[in-house]
Amino acid sequence: MASDEGTTRVDSWIWSVRLTKTRSLATAACRAGHVRVNGERVKAAHAVRNGDEVRLRHAGRERIVVVSRIVSKRVGASVAAECFIDNSPPPPPREEIPVVAVRDRGAGRPTKRDRRELEQLRGRGL
Repeated sequence: MASDEGTTRVDSWIWSVRLTKTRSLATAACRAGHVRVNGERVKAAHAVRNGDEVRLRHAGRERIVVVSRIVSKRVGASVAAECFIDNSPPPPPREEIPVVAVRDRGAGRPTKRDRRELEQLRGRGL
């Protein structure tokens, strides 16, 4: 699982330790400048070594991880958790899911008044 040479591409490592779902997403993040290694924006082919700090902006939050083990192939979740030390801030709390308005079956199409009430309930109203 671990590379012999001690380095691997940053996009491959991000994908291997399951920080992104696909390698192409990891490459796209590098290309867009969302990946930093030791504070510097890097391209996808940049080499990652043990002890490097990798910052990844993905899915609305920033992940800050320190590389503790180099892997070049995708590994299981339990092994992936051992490959880095997560120093990320905790994710923001998820908002309560609003109650969805339910219309009676066969009530027909909502009137303009009903639609406005639904939009106001969902928070989209004027």
